[in-house]
Amino acid sequence: MSNPATPESFEQEPSPMPTSQPILLKALRWGILATILLVLLFGGIGWLVTEDRGMTGGAMGAAFAGIFLMLTVGSIAFANRFVESPIYVPIFFGIVMGAWLVKFIGFIVALLILRGQPWLDPRMFFFGLLAGVIVSLVIDVVVVTKSRLPYVSDPR
Repeated sequence: MSNPATPESFEQEPSPMPTSQPILLKALRWGILATILLVLLFGGIGWLVTEDRGMTGGAMGAAFAGIFLMLTVGSIAFANRFVESPIYVPIFFGIVMGAWLVKFIGFIVALLILRGQPWLDPRMFFFGLLAGVIVSLVIDVVVVTKSRLPYVSDPR
C-alpha cells in the first residue's frame, strides 16, 4: 500500500509558459548578439570618421538602441513567468508598461545629459542609434516569421 503523503505526491508540474516564450528568448539572444556587433561596427566607423568622438558616439548609439529595444522583449519574457497568477493580465501590462516608462524617461534623461558633450559626436550617435533600431526590427520580423507557433495556443 502506498502512502498518499509521500514527497512524490506533493511534486508539482513545472509552470507552463506561453508558447510564445521560446520565440521571445530567441529574439532576445539574437538582439544581444546584434547589439554587440553593432557596437563594434559603429565604434570602428566612428573612429574612422572623427576618431575618439566618433567611436564613442557610434558605440553609445548602437548600445542605447540595443539595450532599450531589448528591454521590451525582456520585459515580456519576464512577465510571462506570472502566467499562472490569477491576476496575470494586470501583472503583465504593469511590467511591460513599467519597462516602457523606464525606457522613455531614461532616453530623455540620457539625451539631456549627452547633449552638447565635447567627447561625443552626435551624428555618429544618431547613426548608431538608427542602425540599432532598424536591425532590432529586422531581427524581430525574421524571428517571428521563421518561428512555428501553433494556431491554438496554450490549451489546457
